[in-house]
Amino acid sequence: MNAPLTTGTRSAGDTWESPRHRLTVYLILAVVGVSILFDGYDLVIYGAVLSTLLEDPSHIGQLSPAVAGTLGSYAMIGVMIGALTAGAIGDRLGRRKLMLTAIIWFSLGMALTAMSTSIVMFGALRFLTGLGVGMIVATGGAIIAEFAPKNRRNLFNAIVYSGVPAGGVMASLLAIGLEDLIGWRGLFLIGASPLVFLLPLAFFALPESPRWLVARGRKADARALCVKHGLPEDQFIVADVPAPAAADNAAKAEKAVEKTGFAGIFSRAYLPGTVLIGAMSFIGLLSTYGLNTWLPEIMQAAGTSADNSLYSLFALNGGAVIGGLIASWFADKIGPKTIITSTFALAAVCLFGLPFITFAPLLYIAIAFAGVGVLGTQVLTYGLASNYYGTSSRAAGVSWVAGFGRLGGIVGPAIGGLIIAAGFGASSAFYLFAGVAVIGAICTALIPRSPADAEIVADAEPAGREVPGDSPHEPALNAPAPR
Repeated sequence: MNAPLTTGTRSAGDTWESPRHRLTVYLILAVVGVSILFDGYDLVIYGAVLSTLLEDPSHIGQLSPAVAGTLGSYAMIGVMIGALTAGAIGDRLGRRKLMLTAIIWFSLGMALTAMSTSIVMFGALRFLTGLGVGMIVATGGAIIAEFAPKNRRNLFNAIVYSGVPAGGVMASLLAIGLEDLIGWRGLFLIGASPLVFLLPLAFFALPESPRWLVARGRKADARALCVKHGLPEDQFIVADVPAPAAADNAAKAEKAVEKTGFAGIFSRAYLPGTVLIGAMSFIGLLSTYGLNTWLPEIMQAAGTSADNSLYSLFALNGGAVIGGLIASWFADKIGPKTIITSTFALAAVCLFGLPFITFAPLLYIAIAFAGVGVLGTQVLTYGLASNYYGTSSRAAGVSWVAGFGRLGGIVGPAIGGLIIAAGFGASSAFYLFAGVAVIGAICTALIPRSPADAEIVADAEPAGREVPGDSPHEPALNAPAPR
């Protein structure tokens, strides 16, 4: 049996220092995970009740498929603005303040949306709710990256961002079981419930990031916070400086990490990766939001009953939850870049094959694998981005993924609505989303190695000692297994 690792010999961040340390991180994981669960709920609940709104104009007015697709995009516009705003201020104001604000904002937005009486009111409130969702998604990745143990970052990111498809599963099941009882308004009120139970938990259990405090020059506050929450100082009181052992990358890393926020991610060192990661997220969210909004309608166009079409959402999101967690385990072993490229390719194959499948069980299995490729891919995308950038620009990097990616979330529902309105049929929709997934695989494969690798090495080991497998892209094949 291996002897316990001591502070001087272990890689910082690969073990729990104490039960208090573990409890603190798990509570943070719960807060961020449940927040993003309701992001996923918001994403799917609109698609789940869309048939009701289309069929009965007494709810918010007469909807056409094209207008319905536009309404689906309004929330995504809000998410994009909210995420980019969070990136602009999150690296300056801190993670905790933004997360608390976002929970309140999102919950109130869902409650008010449930009271909508017109198309204009519904669209405006979907936009405002999206602002809070964007802040949650952008800030959550930065929080997990700065509290999770290094050899569990991909797993922890996958756990919390699996909240998106898990929220989709919750929305589809509640719509199947409760819509006739409480109506679409009641389903939206369920989305407001975090105000009651999650906000108090977040207020007491979510501390500010010590790494962020150090990056802002508040080392004394960071030490006090570590003592209060049982966080080991050797893991959390670190500075973003390049390691002397990484001489080839030192100049680039220093330039990148000394800049804060968007100035950092658009610096010369980060720019190629930033563009490709943004494109990858755009494509993933175009498919995610397009399918979650229109899959029931596409399935009905292919001959499925209205009730059975809702099970397609369950299969899509359920596959993403399970597949995303499995993929994250492999990502911690061989790197997220390879896994994301593969899952995009998997989505392309499954979506292209859907029009040819007539056996119902096989059809839902293919939809589940497509969910792994689009929603599951997006789960890993946030993890890749949060580890790609240094602390000084991490919130901006995750915000870029969430914000620019949500442009795809705007385009996806609109494209789906246009395809349905033009009468092109289910096959055309599936072929389109399959082609988009192929482009996503290509963009992911072209992402270069992170210029912050020197920073990661310095953060993980004493100077002059390189850590195999700590890069988010190219871990060593013989890297030791996590203890």
